Amino acid sequence: MKMTRHLLMTALSVCAMGAFANPLAKTECIAPAKPGGGFDLTCKLAQSALQDGKVISDPMRVTYMPGGIGAVAYNTIVAQRPDAASTIVAFSGGSLLNLAQGKFGRYTENDVRWLAAVGTDYGAVVVAESSPFKSLKEVMAAIKADPTKVVLGAGGTVGSQDWMKAALTARAGGVNPKTMRYVAFEGGGEALTALQGGHIHVFTGDAAESLQQRKAGAKIRILAVMHDKRLPGDLASVPTAAEEGFPVEWPIVRGFYVGPKVSDADYKVWADAFAKVLATPAYDKLRDERGLFPMALTGAPIDAYVKKQVEGYRKLAEEFGLSTKPAN
Repeated sequence: MKMTRHLLMTALSVCAMGAFANPLAKTECIAPAKPGGGFDLTCKLAQSALQDGKVISDPMRVTYMPGGIGAVAYNTIVAQRPDAASTIVAFSGGSLLNLAQGKFGRYTENDVRWLAAVGTDYGAVVVAESSPFKSLKEVMAAIKADPTKVVLGAGGTVGSQDWMKAALTARAGGVNPKTMRYVAFEGGGEALTALQGGHIHVFTGDAAESLQQRKAGAKIRILAVMHDKRLPGDLASVPTAAEEGFPVEWPIVRGFYVGPKVSDADYKVWADAFAKVLATPAYDKLRDERGLFPMALTGAPIDAYVKKQVEGYRKLAEEFGLSTKPAN
């Protein structure tokens, strides 16, 4: 009898330890920025999806860690919290572009475990409603005729993804990106205000973000989207840049990674959890409400996607004369 009781207590103890070790208990999402904005949106999307999908029981805690479009958070996870199994960190296409340019210090895309992509946006070319430009072709014709007469602007300095969208579009139109007039703003909202005020002529931003601003009352017109096919819904009437004769694609992925020393078992628990919720109609609704387009990758597929994107960004940065750092 005593032996039976002892075995039972041991079994219960092992189960309790297993429950305690569950990476989906007491979860945390690090948003590498101040509250508000894309990283916050990404964490709160995971927070809602995982809890509504009954994958986690306790609400996910969102922690803010601003700095370098993800650099501070990346360095913290790799160097200080590499085995934090209950912590996921949000990343974006901008994070990957910065990684490609060596802006995350000595770390590269090989220093974390890429977990999931939960949605994406796409680059867009936007003008004010009062603009004489009615198409991307007209914008590019004007820039080609005299690059000093057309002022482009967006939320990011030279080398940022918004600048890169402008540079790629200029290059596709046969214009040397070094000759284009580009004004950097603190964020997309500030750039859109400048666009409507006539201080810049063209905004290279994000499609869904621009659509939401237009619905909120912004006097703007979306001329083209940077995707290989037209986007659904309210943007279905907007041509792709390629349709206008400028084959530029710019996806803006949203997703998560975990520390490099998170175990294979814990990584699989997270990957399976995301795979489960991403496949549900309820998640589609949550994603749509946040203005993101479908992109669902977990495990090995997201790892392969990230490595391919960073390598492509690294080549682009070299082509545009921006500093880069080779992969390990």
